[in-house]
Amino acid sequence: MLFDIRGRRRHVIRVVYAILALLMGGSLFLVVGPFNLADLVGTSTTTNPATVLNEQAERIEDKLRVEPDNEDLLLSLTRTRIAAANALTEVNPETGTPVFTPEGRQELVLADEAWTRYLKGTDEPNPSAALLVAGSYFSLAESSGSLEEVEDSIGKAAAAQRIAAAQRPNVGSLTSLAIYEYFAGNFAAGDTAAAKAEGKTPKAEAKEINKQLTEYRQRAKSFAAQKKEIAKQEKEQGKEALQNPLGGLGGAASGLGE
Repeated sequence: MLFDIRGRRRHVIRVVYAILALLMGGSLFLVVGPFNLADLVGTSTTTNPATVLNEQAERIEDKLRVEPDNEDLLLSLTRTRIAAANALTEVNPETGTPVFTPEGRQELVLADEAWTRYLKGTDEPNPSAALLVAGSYFSLAESSGSLEEVEDSIGKAAAAQRIAAAQRPNVGSLTSLAIYEYFAGNFAAGDTAAAKAEGKTPKAEAKEINKQLTEYRQRAKSFAAQKKEIAKQEKEQGKEALQNPLGGLGGAASGLGE
């Protein structure tokens, strides 16, 4: 079932998801980076990489049944599930951005579970993994079926990015943190991260960073305002009528920012 997008409501829903898609379209490449799936899984790409990665994840889960608190295994499982999700993407014909298939979205849900288990057992989370997870949470927001799920995933993206930025406070991690905080509605925290990012660059570059982050801040403000309208409509019409409109595009359920 898709969003009820008749009349004015149709415009609101499309604008909100256009904002999210704009961020996520580039973030899959920025956060994860280009990589060769064959190198990752040690096999030829003639084999379905998602299948190979899923099988790899299942082997890790078998080991975790023996060592449920093994941090290395939980990190490996998180990364493998995210890689499997990235292998299960399709191109949104309307926006040209990669979106996750329903199977890909499920892989992200499983990655979320592995990451949550990992965080409960470690005092020093891995910053590289946190960066990867943050982008994945933001992608999960786009494939969510309700406003509540979108907000939950964006909040988790910001939380994971804080881990990465705290341990590796460079321009990239701080600008990403600012963006995630803005879209999570944490504008003061976003401004703080933005200021720190600008402080780590020469004056000319800082000016450009400020310009770009100001634009993201404005988009996040628009997103926040439109969320209020969607929340009102959800209350009036019920959650069953509100599922991600990307779910009906090419079989994809949907869609990771510096």
